[in-house]
Amino acid sequence: MSTTAATPADEGVSWPLPAEEIRVPGSRTLRFEGDGRGSTVSFFLVTNDPGQGPRTHRHPYDETFHVLEGEASIAVGGSTVVARPGDTAVAPARTWHRFGNTGTGTLRIVCIHASPVMIQEYLED
Repeated sequence: MSTTAATPADEGVSWPLPAEEIRVPGSRTLRFEGDGRGSTVSFFLVTNDPGQGPRTHRHPYDETFHVLEGEASIAVGGSTVVARPGDTAVAPARTWHRFGNTGTGTLRIVCIHASPVMIQEYLED
């Protein structure tokens, strides 16, 4: 078994991407965009305190949410669900949505964007 580290130039090989390289400045959130990294998806790994969450927005592609820790209230269109660890929800393309930490502890949620580039439009804009 080889122990040679893979590099970006290696075709078809994944390599570890340090969290600090994709951390949103001044935040605990990680933002990965697949474009230029050999991936057709992008994601946020969000860590929020109670009451925190993004404002209402939408994308021209689907967004899938998966709760790792805590409790999230996820609003998609006219419906709202409460999601807990292990739960998954989907916001279809072009549908207004948001989520927030409605629990008493930390929320850790993965927000998977079905696109190699994140495109986000806010309701208030």
